[in-house]
Order: sequence, then C-alpha cells, then structure tokens
Amino acid sequence: MSLDPAVAAVRLAVRRGLHVLGDGRGGHWVPETDVVVVACSGGADSLALLAATVFELRRAPVRVIGAVVDHGLQDDSAAHTARVVEQMAALGVDETVSARVQVDPGERGVEAGAREARYAVLGQIAQSFGAQRVLLGHTLDDQAETVLLGLARGSGGRSIAGMRARFDDAVPGQPYDAWTTHFLRPLLAVRRAQTEAACRAEGIAFWSDPHNSDPRFARSRVRHTVLPMLEREVGPGVAETLARTAEQLRPDMELLDSLAAAALADHYDDASGFDVWAVETLEQPVRTRMLRLAALRAGCPPGELFAVHVDALEEQVWNRDKLPRRIQLPGHVTAVRSGDHLRFGPTHPRD
Repeated sequence: MSLDPAVAAVRLAVRRGLHVLGDGRGGHWVPETDVVVVACSGGADSLALLAATVFELRRAPVRVIGAVVDHGLQDDSAAHTARVVEQMAALGVDETVSARVQVDPGERGVEAGAREARYAVLGQIAQSFGAQRVLLGHTLDDQAETVLLGLARGSGGRSIAGMRARFDDAVPGQPYDAWTTHFLRPLLAVRRAQTEAACRAEGIAFWSDPHNSDPRFARSRVRHTVLPMLEREVGPGVAETLARTAEQLRPDMELLDSLAAAALADHYDDASGFDVWAVETLEQPVRTRMLRLAALRAGCPPGELFAVHVDALEEQVWNRDKLPRRIQLPGHVTAVRSGDHLRFGPTHPRD
C-alpha cells in the first residue's frame, strides 16, 4: 500500500526540520544521545507533527517527549489535557509531561498572554529533560495569518516577516551557551489541510480548539473570514503568497537585527548609555533597532515595546538643545536624555 501523500508531506517536513542544526548555517544534525520535546495541543497540526517525529526518530538514539500545556482557559481543560496525554502515549512517545500555566492577559490580550506562558513552561520542560530542541506545530496557514495580522496592525517588517522556522531562548541569568532551547517549526511549508488529512489517514482523532473559531479573537476572524474572502476575490494561493513574502523578508530583517546587535555592543554601556553624537552616524534602520535592543536590555517586555516608544527614543538622539527629558517605557523602565548621553534605568517614584 502506498504512503498517503499528506502523511508523506508531514514526515518529509519533520525529517528536514530535525536535520537543520541549531546554528542555522545549513549543517546537518547527526543525532547521538539526545532528547526532543514536541509541544502537542491535541489539534491536528501538533498530533501530525508528533506522529511524524516518532516515526522519523524510531531508529535514532533520541528520546521523544510529548508535552501538553493546559492554559486553564476552558472549563474542561484538565480533562482535555488528560486525553492528550493518553494520545501522546499511544503514538509512541518515550515519555509524556503536562503542565498547567496561569495566563496573564495584561494589555496585550489572552492570546499573547497564553503564548508567553506556554513558551516559558516549554523552555522549563526542555531544560528539565535535558532537551535543547522543542518542536512546534505551526503550519503555512498560521504563517499567512501572522503576516496578514502584522500588515493590518502596521507592525513593520519584523511582523510581516512572520514566524521564524527557528528561534532560541537562553535561560535567564546564564550565558547563551550554558543552556539554550532551540524552538523549531518544521511544518511552516505544510498546509493545515494536510495535517488534518495526515491524521485521518493514520486514524488519529484530533481536537478543534473552540477559541480558533471564536470571532472575539483577531486571528480567528482572519482565519475564517478574511483569508477565505481574499481567496475568493483575489484568487487562490493567497496563503502561499503571504508565507512566501515572510520567507523573502526574514533574511533582510535578520541582517538588520545582527547589525543592530553589533552596534549595541559597540556604542552602549549600561552605566553611561549612548553617546548620541556617536550613534547619529548610524543608518536609521540600524539605529532604531539598536535603541529597541537597549530598551529590551533595560527590562522592557518585548510584547509591550511598540514603535511609538522607539520613535520617542529616536527623537531624543536628535535633541539638539540637550534638554533633559524622561521617557516612560513599558516594564517600569525610564530613558533619560542628559547632555550628550541617552541612558536607560528603572523608573523611580519621582519619575
């Protein structure tokens, strides 16, 4: 019997994803004794990812850990989590783990709060198992939705560049090389319909999160209303085009980010901040990214630091009168222009 095309597509994507080294230079990972964590919600995307990972690593000396995060946002979330744990075990993982998190919606909303809590606990799970790779089940459809949301919010190139195929999360307070979790998204070239077809072909029952069809959430409206409308009015292939746009933009954004990181190392000191005369000579796209990095380094939460904050910092670089001015930033951080220096520090009551 020939292999179902959808199952083959998911397995191929996972095989390629597993063999991309964490350094991002196109090398190959030759597995020795290793551990991989697969985040699984019980939906088609993550179950197809988990099944393919177990299959691809069946002969490798690699332990596969299935992890489910209970966000506590639905009445039956504990029972659902227990069902997912049973499913993961039935699919052949070496070990299962579940974790319940407290979601703080804050000013950014439930979706952002849940995502932040989920990634934090997945990083903790990876560290506890000695795993440096966590696989996430985002698909091409998720990527297209992310790009469209970024366009609608005017979030700039970073958002339009979409989700990265890999991002790293170093343990706070430790050097980067001490312990870094590599989050990988092997399915960014796979359609959601393919993961659903793969699950059906393998007899895997999958769950549909009611939040994904709740019109209160912007992503749900994009998924069920905006993208289908674009497909009808503009023509088929819109999702692929949006995902391709992200893929084309991402290297440009990553290059600018690397230049900004180098500029930060060259020009910024935690005690004295920036000498504004020195940073004036930087190209504007590099300088604004560098200012953003300095604000993050000072303690601003990345999800709350917006363009309006970076624009205010940029204005202070060009403050020719050298007038002292305090800029209140998210995370109880204050930026102060004093003389020829722009400094960052904790906000004090007098601020």
